[in-house]
Amino acid sequence: MRILVVFAHPLETSFVSALHVRIVETLRLRGHVVDDLDLYAEGFDPVLSRQTFVDYLDIRANRLRVGPYVDRLLAAEALILVSPVWHDGLPAILKGYFDCVFLPGISFTIDREGVFRPLLLNIKRLAAVCVYGADRRRTSHVGDPVRHFVTRGLAENTPCARCEYIALYSMDGATQQRRARYLKRVTRNFSAW
Repeated sequence: MRILVVFAHPLETSFVSALHVRIVETLRLRGHVVDDLDLYAEGFDPVLSRQTFVDYLDIRANRLRVGPYVDRLLAAEALILVSPVWHDGLPAILKGYFDCVFLPGISFTIDREGVFRPLLLNIKRLAAVCVYGADRRRTSHVGDPVRHFVTRGLAENTPCARCEYIALYSMDGATQQRRARYLKRVTRNFSAW
């Protein structure tokens, strides 16, 4: 399977970076073709510019700035996100990736009656590995917006995909043993792909 791994963390020595490395290694050992998209390393520009917004509904023009990223998304059969959750949301660079790449004519279309139609039928599996500083109770209290974005919003754009959400809450107070158990869980999960 051809898998696009979208990774968003600026620090290569972080726990999230270790998860990213393990996921890519595990998938490659399983024989998958992995397109490893490190948004920070590639210098992805997450800003939806004025002109990009003006061209947003123009299907030919809207992908000019992000064509290679669109091509990578459309070539994938699976999509995996690896990211921290900061201030109850995705890092700005990852949110910008969705704003700039998941465009009309790419991930969805809107018909004449204004009905949304998903287009990412090439994605058969979808997973997110997210690490939260906050605990589950506090995150649930604010509605866990990242979980809902992935399991409802993003899953709607990929209607053929089986969706998995693998979260670690309370990272700020996680012991080495708890981090090791989570890393083992993530490895076991992707070893089954």
